[in-house]
Amino acid sequence: MHIYFKLTHFLTTISYKKINFLKIKNNLYLLSNQLNYKSMPFNFYAVLVAAFSSLVVGFVWYNPKVFGTIWMNETGMTEEKARKGNMAKIFGLTLIYSFMLALIMPILVIHQMGALSMIGGFDMVASAKPSYAAFMLDYGTEFRTFQHGALHGFMSGLFLALPVIAINGLFEHKSWKYIAITAGYWTVIMTIMGAIVCGWK
Repeated sequence: MHIYFKLTHFLTTISYKKINFLKIKNNLYLLSNQLNYKSMPFNFYAVLVAAFSSLVVGFVWYNPKVFGTIWMNETGMTEEKARKGNMAKIFGLTLIYSFMLALIMPILVIHQMGALSMIGGFDMVASAKPSYAAFMLDYGTEFRTFQHGALHGFMSGLFLALPVIAINGLFEHKSWKYIAITAGYWTVIMTIMGAIVCGWK
C-alpha cells in the first residue's frame, strides 16, 4: 500500500497542466529506492567473490615465506605428503565450504537482514506490512559499507572462528602456534568476506 500511494502521488504530479519536473524526478527516485530497499535482492556475485577470496588468501597465508613453513612444522605436514593429496578434491571442497560460509555472512554483517528475518525472509517480502517497506526506505542502506562489513567480519572471526578452532586445538593437543595461524587465517577470511557482502550492494 505504501508503494501504491507513492505511485499514485507520482502519477498525479504529471497530470498537472504545468509539469513540475523536479518533483517528478524526486518521486521517481524515492519510488525506485523504495522498491529496491523493500526487496533487498540477494547479491550472488558478492557471495561468489567472497568464497573465492578464501583461496586467494590461502595462497598467501600458507606460503612458505609467510606462515606455510611454521604450519607444516606444527602439523607434521611434509611436501611429499602434500603432493600425494588429491588437489582437485581438496580445492573443490574448499571452494564449496567457503561458499557455504560466504552464504551465511550477510546475516552476520548486514543489519537489514534482521528486519528481513522478522517478516519471515525473502519469500515474505511481498506480503509484509507497510512498516517494513517504510523501515527499508529509511534505513535500507545504513551501515552498508565495506568498512562496516569488515568490522563485523573481524568480530565474527574473533568470537566464532577463534573459540571453535582453539577448543578443537586444545583437545587435539595442538600448539598455540597452530591455533594462532589457523584462527588468524579464518579471521582474515571472515573480515574480507564481511567487507565484500556488506559493501557490494
